[in-house]
Amino acid sequence: MHIYLPIAEISVNIFLILGMGGMVGFLSGLFGVGGGFLMTPLLIFIGVPPAVAVGTEANQIVASSVSGVIAHWRRGNVDFKMGGVLMVGGFLGSSFGVWAFAALRELGQIDLAIKLCYVIFLGIIGALMLNESVRSILKARSSAPRRKKLHQHTWFHGLPLKMRFRRSKLYISALLPLAIGFFVGVLAALMGVGGGFIMVPAMIYLLGMPTGVVVGTSLFQIIFVTANVTFLQAVNTQTVDVVLAIMLLAGAVVGAQIGSRFAGRLRGEELRGLLAVMVLGVCSKLGYDLVATPNDFFSISLGDEH
Repeated sequence: MHIYLPIAEISVNIFLILGMGGMVGFLSGLFGVGGGFLMTPLLIFIGVPPAVAVGTEANQIVASSVSGVIAHWRRGNVDFKMGGVLMVGGFLGSSFGVWAFAALRELGQIDLAIKLCYVIFLGIIGALMLNESVRSILKARSSAPRRKKLHQHTWFHGLPLKMRFRRSKLYISALLPLAIGFFVGVLAALMGVGGGFIMVPAMIYLLGMPTGVVVGTSLFQIIFVTANVTFLQAVNTQTVDVVLAIMLLAGAVVGAQIGSRFAGRLRGEELRGLLAVMVLGVCSKLGYDLVATPNDFFSISLGDEH
């Protein structure tokens, strides 16, 4: 059973899209990630134009992040002041990112730019995650692990415009979270991701935030930044396919519930290792597609004038 996607301008199998949404939702529940950095490449693999895949996935992330924030807010695990500062940076970054997106699309280079961003960032993140998980597994099998500090004070903490974030028990410059928010906002616009795979480590190791409030605070700012991306993409580039987003979200809701039930059966380092292998697999496929010779060659020529 096929359905026509009006913005992507292709027909797709409904069950394939629902299955992809369910699979990425399952991974989200299993690994605790948004899944945008996996879903967008998968959409590209089945023929959805990269620009539409990015714009649509940002729309889905808005909806999927809301429920997560509500759950963390009820537990008191959201630093709204820190989230507000990150959100300001994210608004600026996402607005700049959508402008760059539109400029690259005008030049005809947006598909290449999206794929290159994914190859670079998925390769780096996947390698770091795999290295960290392997080291954790080896350390667990050896003697008792030594405790080490999550972060240390550097020149970042000497920057001006300091603010007190009581929920996170921090007194740091607002410039650092603004810069992190800006960078992640650019990625959200160019890659169609929430940016949690970069935001969460940055909040822990650079800002020094307690782990308990990191995920909820990250999701809080992601909602508003990706909503801004969705609005700007819809207005400026017309790349948001609502039909596709609804089907993906329907599958993701079911998959996330199933994945969360399996999450407790594996240890944290094993989960991160499996996720790293999947990320590197997607990165390898995108990288191969960039350099492989296409099966079909197309040429464009002007029609005959009569």
